[in-house]
Amino acid sequence: MAKTLTPLDASALITEIAKEATGQNALGAVTTDDFVSVGETILNTGYENTLNAISVVLGRMFVAARPYSGKLNIINEIDTGIFTQRTRKISYYSQDPQASGAWNTQIFTNLAAGFDNGENPSGGVAQSAPSMWVQKPAMPLEMNFYSHNVWTEQLTTYRDALKVAFTGPEEFAQFIDGILVEKSNDIAQQLEANRRLTLLNYMGGLYDVDAVGSTGQAINLRTAYNTKFNTTKSVTDLLTTDFTSFLEFLVSTIKQLSDKMTYRSIENHWTVPKTVGGTQYDILRHTPKSRQKLVLYRPLIIDAESRIFPEIFNPEFLSMDNYEGVDFFQSIQSADAINVVPSIPDVAGTNNGEQTTGSAVNLAHVVGILFDADACVDNNMLDDSLTSPVEAAKKYYNTFWHFNHGSINDFTEKGILLYMAD
Repeated sequence: MAKTLTPLDASALITEIAKEATGQNALGAVTTDDFVSVGETILNTGYENTLNAISVVLGRMFVAARPYSGKLNIINEIDTGIFTQRTRKISYYSQDPQASGAWNTQIFTNLAAGFDNGENPSGGVAQSAPSMWVQKPAMPLEMNFYSHNVWTEQLTTYRDALKVAFTGPEEFAQFIDGILVEKSNDIAQQLEANRRLTLLNYMGGLYDVDAVGSTGQAINLRTAYNTKFNTTKSVTDLLTTDFTSFLEFLVSTIKQLSDKMTYRSIENHWTVPKTVGGTQYDILRHTPKSRQKLVLYRPLIIDAESRIFPEIFNPEFLSMDNYEGVDFFQSIQSADAINVVPSIPDVAGTNNGEQTTGSAVNLAHVVGILFDADACVDNNMLDDSLTSPVEAAKKYYNTFWHFNHGSINDFTEKGILLYMAD
């Protein structure tokens, strides 16, 4: 099914992601498909009669509100604006060099008496390189991204009705300040949830794209370890008795993958292969170190930091600006697991180039993800707030926050999911 151009109300999905992240809901399968281009509470002395939640009592008051800083800020954020919700990305197929016409070689005789600037065929076989007028245009590939997921936040403020519950203007201001802090926290968590669903779709998509196209974008570290050392270790073995050996292997693997990503190649991305005149052409990519992003499961890193892992943060490897440790990927209750049904591109070539729904990806042990900054992007098209006039009869007003964010995953850029499975 093609990606819809209609703005999608993401409030339910944002809520589900946030509830799993906060532990309010257990890990469940979330469908990010189509969203990506996913003590006693009060003193028993009576309530004020507006919110019915604040005691009418005099004395010292404490406001339980602390600013929250959203996670997963490593996800690249761009701002295309509300007028450019549809983004196109143009890449170019790599083309091979052609035979030289400037010298006589073992293939062609280009310089000879009586020869012109053509192919000088003899018996139907070309003796010379083609004329300079043979055309060889660039071969562009256009990919279209259009994702705009929308949601709204609201806060009602009463001008006078709540003041009876406070000792004076200073305490009332403190109460209002607490409300605004928590509303800001809600918004920060919603934006984090949007970044999380963008990353979750990309992680699940890497697994599915690799399964369909053998792109090298998903690596089972257990299989890779056993292949290298000719063993049959289980995931439990690698996380317990063979932990040190596994960590050494992990560090080495990430460093090697990071180095390989700096080379222009067909590895670790979808090359969108195209055949013209019997010749296959591919999109080649490379990712400099400065554009590489690394997200790792932090509890594993904490276990490792006291042993052999500090060298992974050597500035020559990846700067700290490009690394983020996460305490969980999807659910705080199932920290290193993901369960997602992602959107993926038409890798199999059976969907007329339209994006399609991938297979369900349910992995119990995800270690991390190494990817190009342009591969996983949060497109901030609109963050806006508006306040209504005061309702004259009842003396309250409403503030609305409107959000329109696009989630973009580009599987033609390099990216590698690192996981463990038996």
